[in-house]
Amino acid sequence: MNTSRLIALLGLSAALFAGCGPKRPTLHLYTWSDYLDPELVAAFEQAHGCRVKVDTFDSNETMYAKVLAGSGGYDVIFPSSYQISLMAQNNMLRPLDKAKLPNVTANFDPAYTGVILNPDMTYNVPYAVTFTGLAYRKDKTGGAAVDSWASLDNPVFKGRISLLNDFRETLGAALKSLGFSLNSTDPAELKQACAVVLRWKKNIAKFDNEQYKTGIASGEFLLGHGYSGDIAQVMLEDAANIGFAFPKEGFTAACDEMVIPASAREVELAHAFINFLYEPDNACKNIQYICAPMPNKAALAKLPAEYRDNPAILPPAEVMGKAEVLRDLGAANKLYSEAWDTVKATE
Repeated sequence: MNTSRLIALLGLSAALFAGCGPKRPTLHLYTWSDYLDPELVAAFEQAHGCRVKVDTFDSNETMYAKVLAGSGGYDVIFPSSYQISLMAQNNMLRPLDKAKLPNVTANFDPAYTGVILNPDMTYNVPYAVTFTGLAYRKDKTGGAAVDSWASLDNPVFKGRISLLNDFRETLGAALKSLGFSLNSTDPAELKQACAVVLRWKKNIAKFDNEQYKTGIASGEFLLGHGYSGDIAQVMLEDAANIGFAFPKEGFTAACDEMVIPASAREVELAHAFINFLYEPDNACKNIQYICAPMPNKAALAKLPAEYRDNPAILPPAEVMGKAEVLRDLGAANKLYSEAWDTVKATE
């Protein structure tokens, strides 16, 4: 047998034997963009002999529609707290086996119970707490103060503003600017809020959920309605020029959580992943990546000062007093979706 044929046969044999080995399971995650430290994902793959595939969504509504339709085949999903009751009511979630989550039991910080809408945690484990406010370029405000939702009307920023492409967040901001609850179900208040957003729309460049933080960093946007964790990430790189303000009228607080869908295939691996993220060193590392607090008391105690003392990551008590938690509105969600349709359809 000539050498080339021998090499070919040996290669084929190796491939066949490799194919006979146990297939590594794949854990499918569905989460927000840039919301999980990839080094932790790699460490979990190594520790558990598995693959992790991450898909992303840019709104709770997109996530909900996809999962409800039975698409994706996900094992762990990261919805906001206000979506969980709705998902549970529609039999979309699997109850958690808390015996398989000892790190959660040991390390969950009860100080964050107020932002969790399902504190019994039958279906959910809190992942990270987020706040919304206004990011801005300190070097390009023309001396204008940024401390209010009224900044979205300022002509200094015209055409250089982004608003979140999320009807609860953006209509909620308008409601707060008017002195109303961001969970209002009053049609008259929603009508006023819709008018405010239509006014803001004339001053903005775009609605956006993912690129605004790079837009603020590059100077494409001078003012951006966004999540505190996203902006804290770019502030760490350019604190001299980028600021973040919690509007004085009030703002949104929400908790993104980890759930296992009823259709999950890798249930054991899903529990292991949630438990892995709650190990204090892992959670501390992840907080530094996402720049949002995980409600893990041991991890928070380990945070370096530059994260622990950053008000965009851990707002002080006087700021938190102005936060309002997003809640599921049930049938009243239709009022918001109709108002949002009006916003999007109006030039």
